[in-house]
Amino acid sequence: MQQRSEETRARLLEAARKQFSSSGYDSASVEDICVEAGVSKGAFYHHFPSKQAAFLAIFEDWLAGVDKGLEAARKPTVPDTLTNMSRMLPLIFTQADGQLPMFLEFWLQASRDETVWKATVAPYQRYLDFFAALVKQGIAEGSFHRVDPQSAAQVIVSFAVGLLLQGLIAPSDTDWQKTAEQSMKILMKGLEK
Repeated sequence: MQQRSEETRARLLEAARKQFSSSGYDSASVEDICVEAGVSKGAFYHHFPSKQAAFLAIFEDWLAGVDKGLEAARKPTVPDTLTNMSRMLPLIFTQADGQLPMFLEFWLQASRDETVWKATVAPYQRYLDFFAALVKQGIAEGSFHRVDPQSAAQVIVSFAVGLLLQGLIAPSDTDWQKTAEQSMKILMKGLEK
């Protein structure tokens, strides 16, 4: 029973992802999602209290994958950790393949809906804190100059989001693994002693 419930939830999320990507958040309906998933509205509401909850679940699932990757990328030194994290970009592109409209839809909806905005701000702050802690660690281990960790974290997050957007817009125009690694090396030159 539990497995069937999890499979239904996964089908609903995949159907919601397709509907939000093709129709947009406002035009996609719970009925459309249910038809796409082959389930009843009752099954939808068993898993999600609203269309917005399904929308946020898609984002949270994607972030959970990013979080796992960041933790798995840890190495003995901060420069090695950051270099290893830059190698995650192709995996993130693969996971996001065909979902650019969904990401754009999420950001658009965040600009219109306070609940979605709050769901965006929390992970953003978490990533800033994560990278600020890494920069502090790099300073403590003697790998980095003394810099403002929060400012450095903002640069790292901007770098990651910028590359992600460029890769989603033009996925086959560039070797994104190589670009991410070279870009991270440039960024670290400004930090390293």
